[in-house]
Amino acid sequence: MGVRITSWNVNGIRNPFGYQPWREKRAFEVMFDILEADIVVMQETKIQRKDLQDDMVLVPGWDVYFSLPRHKKGYAGVAIYTRNSVCMPIRAEEGITGVLCPPNSPTKFRDLPPDQQIGGYPRPGQLLSVVDEMALDSEGRCVILEFPAFVLIGTYSPANRDESRDDFRLGYLDALDVRVRNLVAMGKRVVLTGDLNVIRASIDTANIFERLKKEGITFEDFFSMPSRRLFNHLLFGGDVHGPRDENREEPVLWDLGRLFHPTREGMFTCWDTKKNTRPANFGSRIDYVLCSDSMKNWFSDSNIQEGLMGSDHCPVFSILKDIVEIDGKEVHTRDIMNPPGVFEDGVRLRDWTVKDLLPMSAKLIPEFDRRRSIKDMFFKKPAAAKPKPATPVDESPASPSRDPIKTDPTTDEGSIELPPSQLESVISMPSPAKATPGGLKRTPSGTVSTSRPQKKTKASLSRESSSKGQSSLKGFFKPKNTTIRSENSSAEEDKKPSVGLDGALDIKKDIESNDPDESTGDASESASTDRVFDPIESKESWSKLLGKRVLPKCEHGEDCISLVTKKPGVNRGKKIILHLFPTARALRGEREGNAMAMRHVHMEQRLERVSNRVRRMT
Repeated sequence: MGVRITSWNVNGIRNPFGYQPWREKRAFEVMFDILEADIVVMQETKIQRKDLQDDMVLVPGWDVYFSLPRHKKGYAGVAIYTRNSVCMPIRAEEGITGVLCPPNSPTKFRDLPPDQQIGGYPRPGQLLSVVDEMALDSEGRCVILEFPAFVLIGTYSPANRDESRDDFRLGYLDALDVRVRNLVAMGKRVVLTGDLNVIRASIDTANIFERLKKEGITFEDFFSMPSRRLFNHLLFGGDVHGPRDENREEPVLWDLGRLFHPTREGMFTCWDTKKNTRPANFGSRIDYVLCSDSMKNWFSDSNIQEGLMGSDHCPVFSILKDIVEIDGKEVHTRDIMNPPGVFEDGVRLRDWTVKDLLPMSAKLIPEFDRRRSIKDMFFKKPAAAKPKPATPVDESPASPSRDPIKTDPTTDEGSIELPPSQLESVISMPSPAKATPGGLKRTPSGTVSTSRPQKKTKASLSRESSSKGQSSLKGFFKPKNTTIRSENSSAEEDKKPSVGLDGALDIKKDIESNDPDESTGDASESASTDRVFDPIESKESWSKLLGKRVLPKCEHGEDCISLVTKKPGVNRGKKIILHLFPTARALRGEREGNAMAMRHVHMEQRLERVSNRVRRMT
């Protein structure tokens, strides 16, 4: 299958998760799989830098590039997600004019060396807008990725809310037009996608003639408004009334939706949610996937997904063919959607690595750098360990072991794995201050290495081998049979004699005291380490852990009492543990005694009344 590009104005990056089918699992990875997309361009993410979370950035198998608003909260925002197994960009930028700077760099994108630029930046005098270039790029409206095949521009154009934003809207559309034309003039292919907030023809909006009649506007005047006129200048087949503008004599982009569905009516992508016009399909088509003329034959399909809910817009997509033609030669699409050396003839040569991340990648933000998602930790299979060549064992008793510490390349950085011989030598040594002479060196044996519990050191146990698997629950209740003498403190080590015969004798005594039956063989060793699992002991342990909490005793060794607050307020339902002082206990006992006495008096008075009534009746 070819490469699928999907554009969607989500109206809040988490907004789709409130609808089916996204609400079931609420994961971006699942969303992208349902969309069957390889590149997802989102508009109106409506988040700031502080709102970024792990599930947005650390999506397994995906990379992401954000353009976030600098000042306004919950406003605009664009994100482009790319599937690492299909495509990898070679350059990435934020903004349409090139005046912003890459992360951790004071140099603007337009001032970078030529080999690091995407190019096509507006030159002095090309922009007709009175709005400052920095202001145009400060609202998080554009992310640009360059692949070897083409330049992808994901954008969210300003909407026509009121007249106060007309200058900004026209200024942004003008900058977009200039950047696209400059890139095409450089010989680069361009794909422009996103919510452009512009209608290009009468077929792209519902009931337009009646609406214009009510407003008293003619059809030509409506489509001659600056934003629609500028947009039609950019498109092949655009309806431009009157002579074309200067420097816009030729169109440069194709509307892929209309290229595949030229006469389809009701192909709307946006509806008014306040008036609930989506069920009646009373909307407009303002979301597009556009491409330059040199690559219009690269696409096999383009359509909308009006049945997918989650926003006031629906997703639109276009699919690139598996094999495209460049200069008369057939080329696999994935070969030119990745840096050189990743794919060849449609076959992957190497996997994606962290080194392929671009500076604009959100995974390099300090909060997410060098981190993994929790899902990867549990479900990602560890890489298979490479077989280690067998090395001859030096059996000379006079020379210490010379095997170097080996690191396993499949483990994480900082995890060190020791050979069995060195593990045994580290375990058998009582302290680092004492060394074993050559004559008393212990030879590694199968019985000791298999049944004897090994001491876990910082070097050897920064991470255990993943092939061992998780321990059984019984292992947590078996008593630890530690036969290794704990290391003494540094103060005690200073008082011990230097290495020599005394040290050897100490080690020998330690071995004899801890392992009296070590020389008897496997039977005695296994009998000393293996113990029978006692279910009664396990039950008592669980009872202590999960049973009713025992109230503590006070400093006088007497029981405390537990009270629950019943008074309405913030403290209602809270438990309080109190210790009754002797005076309080006496008063409490006195009150209880008085209460009992009063109960007896009341009982006697009641019996006397009953007896008097019986006498009167008789």
